[in-house]
Amino acid sequence: MKGNDLTAAAANQTAAPFLKKEPKDEFFWLSQMNKASVITNRERGLLSEETAKKIAKAICQVIENGCKPGALRPSRVIKYEPLLIEAAGLDATMLHVGRSSQDMHATYYSTIMRDNVLALARKLVGSMRILNTLAKDHTETIVPNYTNGVAAQPNSYAHYLQGFLAGFKRDSKRLEQFYERLNLCPMGTTVLNGTGWPLNREKIAEYLGFDGPVEDAYDAAQIKPVDEPTELSSILTSIALHVGTFVQDVSVQYAQPQPWILLQEGGDNTYVSSAMPQKRNPGLMFGVREAASGVLGEAQAAVFRAHNIVPGMIDPKRVPANSSMVSSTIKMLTQFDKMLHALKISPERALKELNSDWTASQEIADVLMREYKLPFRVGHHVASQIVSYAKANDFNPTNFPYAQVKEIYAHVIKTEYPSASEVCPMNEEEFKTTLNPKTIIENRRTSGGPQKSEINKAIARSDQAIAEHEAWAVSQQEQIVHALELLDKDFRQLLG
Repeated sequence: MKGNDLTAAAANQTAAPFLKKEPKDEFFWLSQMNKASVITNRERGLLSEETAKKIAKAICQVIENGCKPGALRPSRVIKYEPLLIEAAGLDATMLHVGRSSQDMHATYYSTIMRDNVLALARKLVGSMRILNTLAKDHTETIVPNYTNGVAAQPNSYAHYLQGFLAGFKRDSKRLEQFYERLNLCPMGTTVLNGTGWPLNREKIAEYLGFDGPVEDAYDAAQIKPVDEPTELSSILTSIALHVGTFVQDVSVQYAQPQPWILLQEGGDNTYVSSAMPQKRNPGLMFGVREAASGVLGEAQAAVFRAHNIVPGMIDPKRVPANSSMVSSTIKMLTQFDKMLHALKISPERALKELNSDWTASQEIADVLMREYKLPFRVGHHVASQIVSYAKANDFNPTNFPYAQVKEIYAHVIKTEYPSASEVCPMNEEEFKTTLNPKTIIENRRTSGGPQKSEINKAIARSDQAIAEHEAWAVSQQEQIVHALELLDKDFRQLLG
């Protein structure tokens, strides 16, 4: 089940017996708060049995009316309360002891954001799973990697993907850590300094699926609701930046006449230029990049809304804007998933590009130091001069003359390190093997490197992390579902 489907299913499960298909909007959560308040206030003796039942029936009537087609579903306490008064008379206002629109609105800011975060967490897990599956398919694929926009070194494509997965795993962990701070209930703190009424804040928090109440009454409605969208915006920014970097790294391949990675042609993936018949523009990729830019814009807007305001202002707290930036991130990841499925990777073409350039040249310096104890910088200069000569004379690693290697080596040793022999210790076969991209990958010994043994470990770790992140999201969703089921059960008992 996908993240959005999970949220919808949870809404339907928690609806019984009154709310069969009710969206989990502000009206929904105000209704749940009212149900929790009437139960706990009755238990604390703040409402008589008769008054509690009267208010409970009014809550049912308001909910049922709000679920009718085209009915109003007020999102503000001052618009909701008149509906209760209409159904139960002014006795309905006895429910409002120790409460304020400040703590009630702060509560639904958190509950709605909570649902959004869980939907996003599930969606991010899905994208990570696609990346890891792609890595499993390309453990043997050797490709050029680029730094500063220039071909840098050969790498396993699976290792490259694990690098992005590491970033997305941090994003997932940040979501979980943020959720821990988010999932605390402001209810019962009134405006900013609590109340003289003996409210059961812990039970209300439990009924609404929270881990507990917010500790500080001032923080609950004045600081926390501002912190939440700004902290979330930073996580969304990180996710969008990872997506954007991946997209751009693929996009530059389209400047080459023979890319080693591109999109499958046709459908929504590519489109033909209206003027130039040879062009296959990667429209899907453009869409993902644009979506990532949109997420970044919305995320920064959240920061600007929170900037330079006095406590209590609603600017950064509004549900539509804060929900929109999460929804945009989910849509971006949906497009990103489609792009990942559409990638067409040619190991042969990638290897050809590697052998046409000198991305393996650092290995010359490494081998000269590792096997023959030549200082790295001296070996680096040998390799650098080989590359300069090759580019000036149109040689590549597969056809560079070994005689020239010996001459360059002797020249560098004579001018920079005269205490060593001027005879190149690498024979011709070793020189060519050293420049073989596949050999370089096989010879890597770093933990977390691209060699097969480490890649298999990385893929297994990613599988485990993905499963753990998914299990976390499911468990948190189940907590909310079970809490609201308990609330509904106790509310029915109150009604008799």
